[in-house]
Amino acid sequence: MDNRPFGTCFFEQYAQITLATFLGGEMTTLVNRDRPDLQSPDGASVGIEVTRAMEENKLAQEALLKDISGITPGPKNDDLDIILENGYAFGMKRILESKVSKVGNGFYGHFGKMGLFVFSRENLGETDARKAMDYTLFLQKYQDLRYDRLYIADVNDLFVCNLDEGLKEGSRMIRYRIFQEQRKAFYLEAIRRQNESVQQL
Repeated sequence: MDNRPFGTCFFEQYAQITLATFLGGEMTTLVNRDRPDLQSPDGASVGIEVTRAMEENKLAQEALLKDISGITPGPKNDDLDIILENGYAFGMKRILESKVSKVGNGFYGHFGKMGLFVFSRENLGETDARKAMDYTLFLQKYQDLRYDRLYIADVNDLFVCNLDEGLKEGSRMIRYRIFQEQRKAFYLEAIRRQNESVQQL
């Protein structure tokens, strides 16, 4: 368990709260474990790995925390020039390659349904969310173990991508808006859970 105030456990809790809010059902019962980070209580039905596509430094993490806490309205339009210069979503391609490889070699074990939740500070929009979804489909095309769902949270949106085979292209992705007040509520609840888990140690 990561006991730091904003360690990986915080982001995993925030992801679970986001999924439970928008998707309900089995997402409401997910528990924080390891390999993968979120699992159904039986440890077999649902597994979701949580990660961040961002520059690997403290400033980037602090900026992401401010965005998901609702302190800021999200990335400014001025940031788009930087994003375009560096390709869509800092680190997104690298993260997808790493996580798809790990799920394929059994690193996360075997689950009835497997998902990947990616935080991105960039305001991706549907075009880049679809690029990430298509790239994930390409990477895992010939793997026996693969993700069934890709969840991309870009501060203002949650994109839920269905990676099951046999679906028409247009039916693969649903976009949910995340408003500033919701971000504040998710943030405060994740902090409460983080503090609660630390006290129980």
